Amino acid sequence: MAEIKKFSTEYGGRKLEVEIGKLAEQADGACFIKYGETSVLVTAVMSDSPRAVNYMPLIVDYEERYYAAGKIKGSRWIKRETRPGEEAILHARVIDRTIRPRFDQRIRNDIQIVATILSFDNENDPDIPALIGASLALMISDIPFSGPVAGARVSEVEGKLILNPNYEELKKSNFDLVVAGIDEKVNMLEFQGEQVPEDKVLEAIEFGHKEYRKIIEFQNKIAEELKPRKREVEVFEPDERILSEIKSFLGNKLESILYESNGKAEIREKLVVLRGSLANLLKEKHGGQPNLEKILTEMENIFGREMDEIVRKNILEKGKRSDGRKLDELRPLTIEAGVLPRTHGSGIFQRGETQVLNILTLGSPGKEQWIEEMEIEKKKYFMHHYNFPPYSSGETGRIGFPGRREIGHGALAEKSLEPVIPTKENFPYTIRLVSETLSSNGSTSMASVCAATLALMDGGVPIKEPVAGISIGLVLSPDGKEFKLLTDIQGEEDHHGDMDFKVAGTKNGITGIQLDVKTEGLTKEIIEKTFDQARKTRLKILEEMKKVIAAPRKELSPFAPRVYKIQINREKIRNVIGPGGKIINEIIAQTGVNIDIEDSGLVFVTSEKEEGAKKALEWISNLTREVKAGEVFEGIVVKIMDFGAFVELFPNQDGLVHISEISDKHIDNVSDVMKIGDVVKVKVKKIDEHGRVSLTMRF
Repeated sequence: MAEIKKFSTEYGGRKLEVEIGKLAEQADGACFIKYGETSVLVTAVMSDSPRAVNYMPLIVDYEERYYAAGKIKGSRWIKRETRPGEEAILHARVIDRTIRPRFDQRIRNDIQIVATILSFDNENDPDIPALIGASLALMISDIPFSGPVAGARVSEVEGKLILNPNYEELKKSNFDLVVAGIDEKVNMLEFQGEQVPEDKVLEAIEFGHKEYRKIIEFQNKIAEELKPRKREVEVFEPDERILSEIKSFLGNKLESILYESNGKAEIREKLVVLRGSLANLLKEKHGGQPNLEKILTEMENIFGREMDEIVRKNILEKGKRSDGRKLDELRPLTIEAGVLPRTHGSGIFQRGETQVLNILTLGSPGKEQWIEEMEIEKKKYFMHHYNFPPYSSGETGRIGFPGRREIGHGALAEKSLEPVIPTKENFPYTIRLVSETLSSNGSTSMASVCAATLALMDGGVPIKEPVAGISIGLVLSPDGKEFKLLTDIQGEEDHHGDMDFKVAGTKNGITGIQLDVKTEGLTKEIIEKTFDQARKTRLKILEEMKKVIAAPRKELSPFAPRVYKIQINREKIRNVIGPGGKIINEIIAQTGVNIDIEDSGLVFVTSEKEEGAKKALEWISNLTREVKAGEVFEGIVVKIMDFGAFVELFPNQDGLVHISEISDKHIDNVSDVMKIGDVVKVKVKKIDEHGRVSLTMRF
């Protein structure tokens, strides 16, 4: 067994502890990270031999364990963990996006990072310890890695920036930022905020960057003490002879296709033909060789590298883009609202060849989504889902469960829109948005934000402000001294460029950010200029959207249900439900409504017909009504006693008319003047401390 090493440092006012050598000793690198009482085991393993692929095969898994939070899964039939929840997938993507740029992209060995959450203290989010652990596991392993990297969460409470806030502090903050990268630069951002100005976001990024540099230093000290020996890995290097043959064949054909074609579909068509011709040429020349498969894989790698070089060179040296746009120019926009006949709201947003249709559905409060994951259990009344069918990129493929990309894009649009969604108290509906990507050529997630805003306004949802989003790209010179920013990047510019910086927001500020880079990271200057360029473009898009629909419609769609609410005494909830749900089921059956009751006594009645809703509301009101002294009723005599009569004022509410209060004249027997079933006029005389109602007929 390896020697156990322990290290610790202070981070954000809490101790960050690391233990190495005790757990998962067969992994190439493993560390046990403890932050507060949240504990994460992170492992790194690389396969022994490379695969014949044209990309670096890295996978990051973030494994939530219910036992970590002392929970047993709530499903009646399934108690073990199954597919990762959305939160786990989003955490895995954050780690992936931070560490991926720090590998030699020519590596073809499989690399897998697994972060397993072993203990969760309900205060410290495991994602930052898991990110740090991923970096450290790689640093102490024999896997080649240009680390370390580190990350920090930043929020603001009462005007003060907070490092790695706990859950209670996050609830009080108007933004949630995760910033990560290397010592000198930032290479990953994830942000949600309440229309936060750019300068405040930049300040928070700088704060987080400064703080996480301490953890970079901490990891370097650990690596220096452990002195890991890095493995010699075979990386992709093209055979010079094959490279020469391919370059000779390609000539200026690639550049001609990229810059003289009409749109993505034509480019793709011509590239397929060119690839096929090149593959046939290589098969003719090298068909008898045992390494033909390797040669064809090399062809794909070289093909991609040649395209990289052409696109980057044209942008850096000539400011030239394949569609002829200026570097800061937005593609033509097509914007429509109310495009589908029977949905509750809809909108189409098209930017160049990127086209997204968004559909709004409104439901009763009871249609909320229940979230049960290791970290959280909550109800979610606002949802955005994103679909990316294969036809949107002119391809065939599987349609089924959403993949990591769909979940990531859907979540980014959701958190960009959430800050402007009305509260449940002001708009008591469950809101579901679905973005259907119909055509893809650059940043469909930001197009989804725009299309969703159109659908919300078309549906009459009283959002605080319209939201739009844009993606800014980057091309860096080989020495990193020069750079060009690209507004509204297309697919090829995303693929061959150095950055995909998505920024969404309103006219007042930023609501969502997601940053991916392929370079080592971004300087403050690049981030600042990106914010400026993104804001200018966002305002242009918002102006164009305003021309189509300036504000939420005053009325909901006639096909949307109507939700009415009534506040009742929480002590009288049982009056509405009845024994075994008898009364509430009777109301629903006779009126055709849906009824949702909260513990506070707030009752929501949802109906497609106003008449049914009014009937249900009146019924509920009568069941829970509370009488007041001085009120007059025409009630029904339901019981006669020697000392008086009980009169039903309304369902579940009786009062007693004492014999002395029936008439101004003397009465010997109550039954002499009234019988069961009589309708009598009574006035509430008083209500005692036990809620008993005394009535009088003498008024």
